[in-house]
Amino acid sequence: MRRARGSFGVVAGGAALLLLVAACGSSNNAGSSGSSSSTTTSGSSSSSGAATGLKKDAKLAAMVPKSVSSDGKVVVATDPTYAPMEFIGSDNTTLIGVDPELGQALGQILGIQFQFQKATFDGIIPGLASGKYELGMSSFTDTKQREKVVDFVTYFKAGTALLVPKGNPKHLSPTGDSLCGLTVGAEKGTIQSDSDMPARSKKCVADGKKPLNEKTYPGQDGVNLALSTGRIDAALADSGVAGYMAEKSHGSFQTVGKAYSTAPYGIAVPKNDGQFTKALQGAMQKLINSPEYMKILKKWDAQQGAITTSQINVAKS
Repeated sequence: MRRARGSFGVVAGGAALLLLVAACGSSNNAGSSGSSSSTTTSGSSSSSGAATGLKKDAKLAAMVPKSVSSDGKVVVATDPTYAPMEFIGSDNTTLIGVDPELGQALGQILGIQFQFQKATFDGIIPGLASGKYELGMSSFTDTKQREKVVDFVTYFKAGTALLVPKGNPKHLSPTGDSLCGLTVGAEKGTIQSDSDMPARSKKCVADGKKPLNEKTYPGQDGVNLALSTGRIDAALADSGVAGYMAEKSHGSFQTVGKAYSTAPYGIAVPKNDGQFTKALQGAMQKLINSPEYMKILKKWDAQQGAITTSQINVAKS
């Protein structure tokens, strides 16, 4: 959930560094789960850069439904609080990161512009179901539950990691019962908030210990702020995002233990969207096979999440 990519402010009063990527005043995200703004990526933005060496694939482009391609663009919802995957650039406007750049590259292959819009994470899938958005690209883990509402085209992989203050003063671990009775935070609507923390709490109680004091926040920036100011003892987030936060905190935070429950990320596509899902999968595979895929991931220090094959709906649970 990283160079000209972001900077960090300091909490007033000299507390720990805020783990907020530059312009992460994007807590425009806070509010109702369906809220969004019209801020979009720029097709030629110097912040994200245009993919090179990619050409339109006429066969794949022909598979894009006219309802999508007729205006030359596809509206893609994203929650830009999850650096390095998607976040706000230093101009306080442009959406940058892995997902916007991969989307831009896919657009070149399919001959349509991927127009990203800010949205709260837990409002994206309902927005797809209602027709508010045409795609969702926001570090979604492909799960069986989500597949009931949308289809997924995989493009990346990540696990869950535990983020703690520097030095791990409470000796916490992602395994065992060390989190029982403590205050742990995660972004609302994520695997960590919806499944991981409740399961941990249930096990704590079954083992005769206190459950987690579970805290959820509308965006990852809220989780970061809570950890930096001591309002939570630890945070759970996708491994690449947690690692990026620790790296950019200049020693204020660290990840502990190994990432677990590794699973693929997928582009969320509304059900019954004709051949669009297959067109996206074909375009993603073409991108993965090109040098541009690793070029984009390496730019954002995300190459550990690379996959070799894009698939549709591969959730195990």
